[in-house]
Amino acid sequence: MEDNLMKNDLIANNASNCNILPGQERYVAPLDDTPIQEVDSVDESAAATSMWADTWRTLRRNPLFIVSAILIIAIIFVAFFPSILTKHNPNYCVLEHSLEPASAAHPFGFDMQGCDIYARVVYGTRTSLSVGLLATILVVLVGSLIGALAGFFGGWVDTILSRITDIFLALPMLLGAIVVLQMFRTSKSIWKIVLVMVLFGWVSVARIARSAVMESKNLEFNTASTALGSTPIRNLFKHIIPNSLAPIIVVGTTSLGTYIVLEATLSFLGIGLPSTTVSWGGDISTARNVLTTNPEVLFYPSIALAITVLAFIMMGDAVKDALDPKSRKA
Repeated sequence: MEDNLMKNDLIANNASNCNILPGQERYVAPLDDTPIQEVDSVDESAAATSMWADTWRTLRRNPLFIVSAILIIAIIFVAFFPSILTKHNPNYCVLEHSLEPASAAHPFGFDMQGCDIYARVVYGTRTSLSVGLLATILVVLVGSLIGALAGFFGGWVDTILSRITDIFLALPMLLGAIVVLQMFRTSKSIWKIVLVMVLFGWVSVARIARSAVMESKNLEFNTASTALGSTPIRNLFKHIIPNSLAPIIVVGTTSLGTYIVLEATLSFLGIGLPSTTVSWGGDISTARNVLTTNPEVLFYPSIALAITVLAFIMMGDAVKDALDPKSRKA
């Protein structure tokens, strides 16, 4: 009886307060019957989280990341400590050992010049990895800066930088590198190869950075920071760029393998690193002369190059999946 009276009172109050016509009454449940605290409650004791913490949690569960991380750690170890894996000098070549088969002391045999193939593969890791890392770091820095300035300031700044980007985008990286290196063939060094890669490689990073910055600058944190008196330059470098790093990190990780392949290609064509520098591309170029008779000479540096590039591509794919909110499982 009391429930019916309460219901009738609620209906009457609703009708009087909201001018509800007869037949349009609404029933409002008492507060005790709607325990919203069980649905909307927040666990205040839970640890704070962030995008990077969620990304690391996702990466740890991804088998692709685990495999690629193990490969990359092994590659870095070989690059930093080659003397632990071999005691032979990669530049010590004796023609008497030319194309000799593998043995216990020389597991990969000898190349046409009588050099130990295993030693050259091990020491070539440092060269290829150094070129790839240096090129990637500089490309990401230059491309991110140009793209961030274009996306943040807009207007004539964006117009000029975008047109410059379009000009370099129309130039194929390999063809441009060949032309520039042919113009400066008097000196060959790792830094010259790296600078040529940066000259033609910053474009893709700049376009991605521009899009990410244009999206981030319209978010609430930038408006709040400006309202608190922060300058535009401070907002750009302290707030906007850090919140735009996710796609830049993805393209940088994937591009590292591309620059390693580019260095090997240029060395294979004879316009890359000097012949005195041990590199996989140079060894592949030398081995093509005996490909039909001794294919193993070409196989070992090629498989080392392929494994390294594959490891960084796999890492890039894993990072991309982890940083993409749409790919995360609830």
